Amino acid sequence: MQGQQTDLSNQQTALASFTTDVQALQTAAFALTDPAGQLTDVSATSSNSNILTASAAPGTLSGTHSIVVTSLATTSSAYSDEVASGSTPIATGTVSIQVGSAAAVPITVDGTNDTLAGLAQSINAANIGVSASLISDANGTRLAVVSNTSGAPGNLTISGTAGLPAFTQAAAGANAVLTVDGVPISSTSNTVAGAIPGVTLNLSSPGAAVSLTVGPDVSGQEAAINTFVGAYNTVIGDLNTQFSIDSTTGDAGPLASDSTISLAQSAILSSSSFAMNANGGVNSLADLGITMNDDGTLSVNTTQLGGALQSNPSAVQSFFQATNVGSFGANLETSLTAIADPVTGALTQDANGLAQTQTGLTSQINDFETQMASAQTALTAEYDQVDTTLQELPLLLSQVNSQLSSLSGS
Repeated sequence: MQGQQTDLSNQQTALASFTTDVQALQTAAFALTDPAGQLTDVSATSSNSNILTASAAPGTLSGTHSIVVTSLATTSSAYSDEVASGSTPIATGTVSIQVGSAAAVPITVDGTNDTLAGLAQSINAANIGVSASLISDANGTRLAVVSNTSGAPGNLTISGTAGLPAFTQAAAGANAVLTVDGVPISSTSNTVAGAIPGVTLNLSSPGAAVSLTVGPDVSGQEAAINTFVGAYNTVIGDLNTQFSIDSTTGDAGPLASDSTISLAQSAILSSSSFAMNANGGVNSLADLGITMNDDGTLSVNTTQLGGALQSNPSAVQSFFQATNVGSFGANLETSLTAIADPVTGALTQDANGLAQTQTGLTSQINDFETQMASAQTALTAEYDQVDTTLQELPLLLSQVNSQLSSLSGS
């Protein structure tokens, strides 16, 4: 029974490892079968990344756009006249701060905050959309105020009553100015979203016209498919190991006789050879340059795969997407779910069965050891009784001999 437990432990270990690899295959497949997965990824490539870069949301329409950045959005800031230090007393009165077209907010300076440090604290506590801090150099200390909003809506206007340190505008809040395909655009931020649907522009510098190309992220899609193939080959390698005969021991893997593993092998190999109909020339993995080797693993023709992704991206997506009834992706998802679902999957049920068998064997061993201990106790008691009897025999023999001797003398 302990030998059976060892065999079960080996099976459980091998099954857990195989399950982990199948789950990794599920994850890699989901990146392809998900309607919002990597096959829908779009790249946005700038001809001059020093002027602008961009990103595109999945599903964004392909195209080429001409963009001219005339000026960048700026953030308004201002600074006060200098005083000796942040704790130097200043006059009392009122500092008025206006952010963009919002109403001006008065900040009272009195005996509780009549230093630049105190005024900075009061400005920040007012929560009016600015940040105040102290800047010191060899000439003294200034109060710096920076708008929390970039562009024209964050432009600052600061004034104060007589005697208070005057403020100078260091930078005005201005919108970014650019054209997209000749259309003038104004943006309060250097991150421009919505000018091109699905595309976010990140402006870095004014400059000459930049060509922005939006299209399928072929390199990312190739990587996702190659990740799937790698995960698939790992699972097939696991299966091949279980059914291969060791040349030294003559034994197969611990799961070679497990019917669940045989069914998983059949389902996975069948899924990879599945073909769909009328899908624009991409009906099987072979149409993407993915072919099966003699050992069941897959190989990828990179040139053919890249060509299919470039020339026929919609057919590739339709081939893999699980929401497309009758697709390769839908069939694959169904097969993998039946095998690896964490609740109802065949591997889960198999693991539960092995665990129950292991528990049953442990119970049998414990019961048998209890019976052995009881039998040992009974046998020891019998031995003790016999041993006592054997120790008494010499005395009995002597008594009998003595009686015989006395009978012979009479």
